[in-house]
Amino acid sequence: MKTPIILSLLFVLFISCKDNKKDLSEVEENTSTSEQSETENIPATIGITPISHATMVLDWDGTIIYVDPVGGAEAFAGQPTANVILITDIHGDHFDMETLRAVTAAGTGIIAPKAVAEKIDKALQAQITVLDNGNTTKIKGIDTLTFEGIPMYNLREEALKFHAKGRGNGYVIDDGSQRVYISGDTEDIPEMRALEDIDIAFVCMNLPYTMTVKSAASAVADFKPKKVYPYHYRGTEGLSDVAMFKAWVMKSSAGKDVEVMQLDWYPEQ
Repeated sequence: MKTPIILSLLFVLFISCKDNKKDLSEVEENTSTSEQSETENIPATIGITPISHATMVLDWDGTIIYVDPVGGAEAFAGQPTANVILITDIHGDHFDMETLRAVTAAGTGIIAPKAVAEKIDKALQAQITVLDNGNTTKIKGIDTLTFEGIPMYNLREEALKFHAKGRGNGYVIDDGSQRVYISGDTEDIPEMRALEDIDIAFVCMNLPYTMTVKSAASAVADFKPKKVYPYHYRGTEGLSDVAMFKAWVMKSSAGKDVEVMQLDWYPEQ
């Protein structure tokens, strides 16, 4: 009579081990899925190198973006070759044909508004993507990044002559996990205030051409980027008070959510 009992016990142990193995397999499968989902949207590493005023180099996980390259080839000595060049406007602190010619390689894509594209050498026309306000584009070979043209213009009556609506571009660069906003020359326009989910913002503030630091802080308090870098802050009366900009942002309701960052955009001063 003992044999059937032993067999029954062995059967129960077999089923139990089988079920435990199944449970373990499910745990491993779930863990694998969890780990995969956690790595799908890891934010990119974005390196920021200020060159001067409105000009910078972004290293977006190895994709090199030049913004408003001016200052001649020497300003970019030691920098990696640009995969993409963004140009915001026709003015000399944003667009310089000699510099553009020097820093554009055979595989470099150039994104610019129509007013800028019309001024670029014919030899580079095949590399240009014309982008209008409100539209988006990609650059061939860089499928991870989307570039959106954001309006940039003046609001004050006395400043309307500087930047007409529709002529220049601010930009939002988006890889699905991070969004970076570059204001270009603008005042605190509704389109800036309406931006959403901005991780890094570069916001201008200089008179008489763009806006006051108080207007810039007010706009930042509205769209609440995670980090904001004041840039393009040299005007006719010298450098804007970026410390005051930070103080106004911190006083606003958005202060606890926005980190104000400071880089040296004017090493010569």
